[in-house]
Amino acid sequence: MPAPAVEIRDLVMRYRERTAVDGLDLDVEAGSVTAILGPNGAGKTTTIETCEGFRAVQEGTVRVLGRDPRDPELRPRIGVMLQSGGAWSGSRADEMLRHIAALHAHPLDVDALIERLGLGSCGRTPYRRLSGGQQQRLSLAMAIVGRPELLFLDEPTAGLDPQARRAAWDLIDELRDHGVTTVLTTHFMDEAEQLSDTIHIIDSGRVIASGTPDELTRESARGTLRITAEPGLDVVSLMHALGYETKAEERTDGSYIVSGDIDPALLSAVTAWCADQDVLVESILVEQQTLEDRFLDLTGRSLR
Repeated sequence: MPAPAVEIRDLVMRYRERTAVDGLDLDVEAGSVTAILGPNGAGKTTTIETCEGFRAVQEGTVRVLGRDPRDPELRPRIGVMLQSGGAWSGSRADEMLRHIAALHAHPLDVDALIERLGLGSCGRTPYRRLSGGQQQRLSLAMAIVGRPELLFLDEPTAGLDPQARRAAWDLIDELRDHGVTTVLTTHFMDEAEQLSDTIHIIDSGRVIASGTPDELTRESARGTLRITAEPGLDVVSLMHALGYETKAEERTDGSYIVSGDIDPALLSAVTAWCADQDVLVESILVEQQTLEDRFLDLTGRSLR
């Protein structure tokens, strides 16, 4: 197996009395898109900034492309998109992008990248006068123009309209096809599901769940079966037929919810019970738990 592009072992990072990262272990497979999710204050930004070399490791080990994150030789091999933008406030958009490109040996075609990300109309505009979405697109362009092997994206589509968001997704997919490893943080669960090969959910400075999007949504063995039939069915009898771990209730007249471990055997049991009761089902719909449901189950629903 190839070595991970990022390897973190027992990482501990503190701010005075507060422990932001508490013994975190995490691997990022080379050539993959990996999302790091977590509520505010979970330790995501500190972890990413440590991998980017902006913070020195306090305890534990971090290896990025096989090197110490602060090794200067890593700089041309890594692209970083910061939440704060990273551009000089008075620089024009195209001027800033061309400057970043000139720092690399084999940059992407700047004009093509400007066209791809819709920056042509604002190329002569100072960074501070760009809209939030334009600043985001410029920051993404600055991160990838040097042809990095490893890309760190912090909230890459925050503030983007739907068209720009899809364009950013397509670009990240293409980079993966060309072997680029991408690590992203995002609060958009649909973005993580759409883009990621692997998702790590962290809270209180530790990884609390990892897996593919499908694995994470199926891991909790939860789901919902929505049934439409005649009102007044005996839901107690239905629950007895399905087992004690399954709950059934009539939410509104003729609309029933069955929740539990929704699998083919349970679906078959529901239809058999309906046949025994001479009940004609009008509709039946299986709903699986979403990544957002799983995220909230793991990290809680209270505000941080």
